[in-house]
Amino acid sequence: MIAEVAEVPVPQELSARLPAEQRGPGLGRDAVRLMVSRGAAGIGHHAFGELPELLAAGDVLVVNTSRTLPAAVDGRIGDGRGRGEPVVVHFSTRADRRHPAGRAMAGCWAVELRTPDGRGSTRPRAGGPAGVAVRLPGGGRLVLQAPVDPGGRRLWWARPAGVRVPELMRRHGRPIRYGYTDRDQPLTAYQTVFAVDSPGEGSAEMPSAARPFTPELVARLVGRGVQFAPISLHTGVASAEAFEPPYPERFAVPPTTAWLVNAVRARRRAALRACGPERGAPGGRVIAVGTTAVRALESATGADGRVRAAAGWTDLVVTPERGVRAVDGLLTGLHEPTASHLLMLRAVAAATADGAALRRAYAEAVRRRYLWHEFGDLHLLLPD
Repeated sequence: MIAEVAEVPVPQELSARLPAEQRGPGLGRDAVRLMVSRGAAGIGHHAFGELPELLAAGDVLVVNTSRTLPAAVDGRIGDGRGRGEPVVVHFSTRADRRHPAGRAMAGCWAVELRTPDGRGSTRPRAGGPAGVAVRLPGGGRLVLQAPVDPGGRRLWWARPAGVRVPELMRRHGRPIRYGYTDRDQPLTAYQTVFAVDSPGEGSAEMPSAARPFTPELVARLVGRGVQFAPISLHTGVASAEAFEPPYPERFAVPPTTAWLVNAVRARRRAALRACGPERGAPGGRVIAVGTTAVRALESATGADGRVRAAAGWTDLVVTPERGVRAVDGLLTGLHEPTASHLLMLRAVAAATADGAALRRAYAEAVRRRYLWHEFGDLHLLLPD
């Protein structure tokens, strides 16, 4: 299925270059479009502000509360006398003793080194070799240890020396951005309404599916009986190579969220048995806001479909073969045709529609000129 979606070419001009609120006077974050896939019911097109009318009382939106970090920091590989190669360090994930990489990498950061492009953005650069030191603002440095993936070259474990990375990011960092955007944005442009300040924790890149939500829209959803369930998953860098699987990420599903999801799913099953599908499906659908919410919630869900409170590291890759156990629907952005996220989308689509639904949706998004990436439009997959 990823190969089939990759056959849908995405023109470069469909990359969202500015946040929605900067595209015209009087616009807000929610001034984006929403494509809705409902299986055999087909594809619909809406303004994102219509979301409350598309959901039902009793539905639950699972939202990621991770805040975005100023994870891009300038550095230089050289001899300390002003010469050497300029690089931009993208700080991705800090390992601890519970990380799957083991105790040897505890205290290290997974980093991506990129080359400045002279226009405020960066272009890819291979990492390594081991032992290379990157000088940082304020006199600290990073020493590269080993590739995060033994077969990869992009992300490397790096041990900081003479610097506390959270403080470095606070003083000298800026949000990660890529060349398809027009200019740097303040960190506030990359925070969602659900972000919670948790010292020392956060995401290298924004959990962007939640970006268009505003306090006013949240209030309207609550007024219609839609509930919110928080999780956290601290994302690493997203500039993955073609078909590169996601790396382990730190997550937490609190007891209140586990209880709520289990309760509404039980009520929905009872209601479906009582009324039958011919009388219309009741509320009680569990809809993840973003692929990060899917990964966290499914990591806490057993084979029996029951969600349990959990925290730690997840290396779960949600595939069509594994399927989804707790998630009924997904609100997500539009992903690159070679992104591994599409495996997850296919898993959700398989639970809500036929196998070709994702390809049809992406072809329709291109035809209708939807916008891609973190400032772009959204796609809602719902059960038929």
